[in-house]
Amino acid sequence: MNKAQGAMSYDELRGAIAQRHRALSGRLQQIAEFVLDHPTDVALGTVAEVAQRSGVPPSAIVRFAHALGFGGFTEMQQVFRSRLVAGVAPSYKARLARMKSEEKSVLGRQPAAVLSRFVSEAQSSLVTLSQSVHARELDAATAILAKARDIYLLGLGGSFPVATHLAYVLRKLGRRVVLLDGTGGSIHEQSHAATVEDALVAISFRNYYPDTARLFPELVARGVPTISITDSLLSPIVEGARVVFEIQDMPEPALRTLVAPMCLVQAMAIGLDLAAD
Repeated sequence: MNKAQGAMSYDELRGAIAQRHRALSGRLQQIAEFVLDHPTDVALGTVAEVAQRSGVPPSAIVRFAHALGFGGFTEMQQVFRSRLVAGVAPSYKARLARMKSEEKSVLGRQPAAVLSRFVSEAQSSLVTLSQSVHARELDAATAILAKARDIYLLGLGGSFPVATHLAYVLRKLGRRVVLLDGTGGSIHEQSHAATVEDALVAISFRNYYPDTARLFPELVARGVPTISITDSLLSPIVEGARVVFEIQDMPEPALRTLVAPMCLVQAMAIGLDLAAD
């Protein structure tokens, strides 16, 4: 029995999918993106259901499993089910069904119901954060920031509040920070002085901000140690990053919640300060 068929963990499978993504055909890339974004659906659904959700024929799902070294969909599905057995997937289906039911009612259109939905989504995102972020990743990120002369922060569009908050906290802690926001010029000009002696924290979620996707590989190529906070291993700010924090959003959220990334960057900043004492 080879690695893919019997001993591969869920995290190893995710890494294998991300690594092979570019070499896959367009249809198999579509499936790769779906299974990474909806692992619970893959774990619990039939091949026909997964195919319908991902917008491909069932035969394509089987070809995808074969491309990863599995004998078929069922063998691949066992790896996704192992994730549920390990307890690393929040049971969001019932919560999502309740939200949809509330939306259809008169009460669901009231401000209090809207608040309840956002609170529920924020709670779910924090559960996911606590289960998906490991101490070794936080330690590695802290070590990168501790060695940095200047810390560059790249988070544009919807990610800008997270980058701004991290800049605020780091400056309060006496760190040298460059917030790449394009004020007075371009972000390329602002990042011109970044070197291997500095560090970059990049933050981007779908739909990935174009300037972030363009600048990130330039700084990686320049040798700047990078930490990425994103929502998928297929994100444009993953390849080349020293540390990747993957924060997946709830399916069909009312609006992407920033509670989890805010919590993460606070932990990184305070952890950096505590490590320096």
